[in-house]
Amino acid sequence: MENQIYFLSQNLALVLVVSSSIIFAVIGILYSRKYRGLTNYLTAGRKVGSLSLTSSLVASALGAWILFGPASAATWGGIGSIIGYSLGTAFPMIALIYLGKKIRKVFPSGITFTQFIYHKIGKNLFKLILLLSIFYMFIFLCAEVTAVSTLINYISGTPLWITAIFIIVTTLIYTLYGGLRASILTDNFQFLIILILLLICGYNLFTFDYISYELIQNNSGNLLSAKYIPNYTAGLTFFVAVAATNLFHQGNWQRVFAAKNYEVLNKSLKLSFLIIIPIVFFMGTCGIIAVSLDGKINPDLAFFSILLRDKSEFLSMVIIILATSLTVSTIDTLVNAISSLIVVDGKKINKNLKSPNTFVIVISVIALVVASKGFSILYLFLLADLLCCAAVFTVFYGFYKKNLKEKELILSIILGLFLGLLFFPSPDFSNSILVGTLMPFDLFPEIIRNYLLFWSFLFATVGPIIFILFRGSLLKLN
Repeated sequence: MENQIYFLSQNLALVLVVSSSIIFAVIGILYSRKYRGLTNYLTAGRKVGSLSLTSSLVASALGAWILFGPASAATWGGIGSIIGYSLGTAFPMIALIYLGKKIRKVFPSGITFTQFIYHKIGKNLFKLILLLSIFYMFIFLCAEVTAVSTLINYISGTPLWITAIFIIVTTLIYTLYGGLRASILTDNFQFLIILILLLICGYNLFTFDYISYELIQNNSGNLLSAKYIPNYTAGLTFFVAVAATNLFHQGNWQRVFAAKNYEVLNKSLKLSFLIIIPIVFFMGTCGIIAVSLDGKINPDLAFFSILLRDKSEFLSMVIIILATSLTVSTIDTLVNAISSLIVVDGKKINKNLKSPNTFVIVISVIALVVASKGFSILYLFLLADLLCCAAVFTVFYGFYKKNLKEKELILSIILGLFLGLLFFPSPDFSNSILVGTLMPFDLFPEIIRNYLLFWSFLFATVGPIIFILFRGSLLKLN
């Protein structure tokens, strides 16, 4: 590694990261000084307008993971994974139009969606979903910090832990001080920066004369083929996984409650849906282009491998600022979301949970340690996605149906988790707990052992649905 030539020096890369982070922190602190109090901290006074809410929803949804995940998935999941990723990321915005209307009507002074579960269904399911939501957002936090640290390391050789510390500390400072007010305002700036820099990246990418449709057809035509099975399995997997997971994101629910009125919420969610799809689709397309240029490319670095093919210092700087903006916009949302859950619901689990800031700082330190290990960003997300898929039908079906027994709902989630984890692939995607470990690999047909991720998410999602809809008949069998 000593002889490796990087795109930028460590000093310049860190200057860009630190200066960008500090600018956002200063903006957040100065603005939120005149908006103190718990209401502003948790729901921004419930006075957020359409433009601000739209930019915040998009900036919060599009973390640094979009620079890694969609492109990485596309290198093996083809065009289907790109479509699934795009629609899955945007779909929660449509779902929240209807779920948000209901929950705002029932709990006009609500702050968390887990409050609804607590009063509508029961304490035990509430505890399970609260823990699940916090765990998912913790994984999201780890993945975001890992993503930006990995990128800065790739561009400049900066150790992962150095980038992670600067990003986490600066974001914690202004988010724990200003809450949702600070998060939404900085999201507005970050949204503009993200759009402008993505346009610069897109313009440069599609002016490279060595990229053509013929190149893709010749080298990676199977990724576009209707006969390529992963186009369907990966597409469906990513749609279900990403869509289900984002419905448990308290950051989204905070913005549902922060909207000035339902008309503002409705408009903002629809606009966010339309903005998110082309951005994620573009990022996924870069994965197919990258693997067409180099079949041995590291999937996680697919986007950067083509954009920085000519080792441009300017584009390297653009990517660092883009990644920092994406990361900070997501981390401040996660930090404030976790903090709000602890403030509102924490005492219902443990009476000693009195300080949300201490709790958030502790899990941020853990995220720092995890990020320094450089785990696969996509794999971290997939693990969190699986947990949410096992709960998504049960929880939101319970929003509309009465007379559901809490024990049966919890049992359905446990069943989904059990089935999903049996087939959930190892980090190298070669086997799972059931396939290749508990039972011989060759005992399973090719359609099972070659698509473990698909079957894992299918069983995790469908298992609870079958149990809930046919629970009467199934319980009688026992």
